Amino acid sequence: MNLTSIPVDTNAESQFDVERFQEIVTDMLAEAKRLGASAAEAGVSVEAGLSVNVRLGEVETIEHNRDKGLGVTVYFGNRKGSASTSDFSPQAIRESVKAACDIARYTEEDQYAGLADAEQMATDIPDLDLYHHWSLSAEQAIELAKESEDVARAYDERISNSEGAGVSSHDGVRVYGNSHGFLGSYPSSRHSLGVTVIAQSGDSMQRDHWYTISRDPMQLESAESVGQRAALRTVRRLDGRKLSTCQLPVIFEADVARGLLGHFLRAANGTAQYRKASFLTDHLEQAIFPERFYIDERPHLKGALGSAPFDNEGVATYPRDLIRDGLMKSYILDSYSARRLGMQTTGNAGGSHNIYISNDELNAEQLLNKMDKGILVTEVMGQGVNIVTGDYSRGASGFWVENGELQYPVEEFTLAGNLKDMYMNLQAVGSDVDIRGNICTGSWLIENMTIAGE
Repeated sequence: MNLTSIPVDTNAESQFDVERFQEIVTDMLAEAKRLGASAAEAGVSVEAGLSVNVRLGEVETIEHNRDKGLGVTVYFGNRKGSASTSDFSPQAIRESVKAACDIARYTEEDQYAGLADAEQMATDIPDLDLYHHWSLSAEQAIELAKESEDVARAYDERISNSEGAGVSSHDGVRVYGNSHGFLGSYPSSRHSLGVTVIAQSGDSMQRDHWYTISRDPMQLESAESVGQRAALRTVRRLDGRKLSTCQLPVIFEADVARGLLGHFLRAANGTAQYRKASFLTDHLEQAIFPERFYIDERPHLKGALGSAPFDNEGVATYPRDLIRDGLMKSYILDSYSARRLGMQTTGNAGGSHNIYISNDELNAEQLLNKMDKGILVTEVMGQGVNIVTGDYSRGASGFWVENGELQYPVEEFTLAGNLKDMYMNLQAVGSDVDIRGNICTGSWLIENMTIAGE
C-alpha cells in the first residue's frame, strides 16, 4: 500500500473541541479560587486512535480508543492537593476541585511546593508541526500490517514464524492553565508500524524486529522496508556462538546506545539529585564525557517526537546544553526539584525534549573499522543498571567483529562495567543517528568492557 494515498489533515480543530477544553480549565481555576485556594493549576488531555495487530496473515486485534482526563492541583499556601476525573460534566468538575481543596487542607506543609514562577511561563507558543491526523481506516491499517509481515516472512526460507505486525495511529491534545494567567494548548500525533519475526536454522532459533514511528505518517518507512529490515535483522542472528570471558572494545548499535544516554538522563534528573540517589550527584562542572562531546536538548525541532512548546507546568522550553566540552552543565529540573536544589527550573516538568549527543561523522562501517576487533552489541536484556552507583551489568547479544568486519553472531554473554567509566571511555559516536524517540544518538564505541561468557 502507498502511504501517500491515505489523506492527512493538519487541522486539530476538526478532531478536538479545543475551545471547550480551554473553558473547562478556566472554570476549574475559577472554582479553585472561589473555594479559597491561593494558587491552582489544571489540565485536560484527550487522545483518540486506532491500533491493529495481525499475525500469520490473520487479524488478532482491532482497537479504537478515545481517552480523556482532567486533573487539578490546588495550593493553600504550601499545602497541596490534587484530584482527577474522566468525567467532563460541570458537576464532576466542581467535585474534583472540591476534592483537591479538601486534600490540601489536611496535607503537611512543604516549603518547596507551588506553581512554577510566573516570569517563567511561556509567552510565545510556536507551531512545532506536531499534528498530522491520518485518516486511516481499520481495513487500511490491516492491509499495511499484513504487507509488512508478508514481506518479512517471504524474505528468507529460514523465517519460520511470526510474532505479528502492528499499526497504530493516535492523535491527542493537551490544554494546561494556572492561576498565573497562563493558558496554553497544542495538539500532537503519533503513528507507527512494526513487525517481529522468528527464524530457525537447525537448533538455533532467533527473533528480531523493526519499526518506524513519526508524527507525520508521510515520514514513515514503507511497509516493505520495515518487513525487510525485520527479516534481515532476524536471520543474521542465527547460529550464534558463545564467548569466553574477556575484555574488549564494544560498539552499542544506535537503538541500544539510546539506553546508555537514557541512564545519563536518569542520573541527571532533579529528583535523583536532591535525594542523593544518583552516581552523578553534585557533578556540575565535572568531566563526565571526553572533552569533545556535547549533549544538548532541542525542544523546538519541527515535527520531532520529543518537541514541546512548554512543559507540564507551563514553563517555556528552550534549547540548552547538558554536557559541553565533556563537562556537566545542567541538571533536568522541574520547579519542585529546582527549589530543593536552590536552582531554577529548566522547563523539564514531565521530562526532557529531544536529547542529542554530538557525533564523529563516522558511518556504521567506518565505526567498525575504527574498532577493528571487538563486539557489536545489537540487543541488551535484564535490569542490571544501578543509577545510585552507576554499576552496569546486562545480558547481551550481537556480533563478533574482526578486521573491521562482522564475522559471526554471538549470544548469551554479559556486559559489565560502571557507567562513569563507560562514559569517560567513549571513543566515538556514529553518524547513524536513530531519531525514533526523544533520545537521539548514533552508535557508541566504548574503549573497553568486561565480557562475561563461558
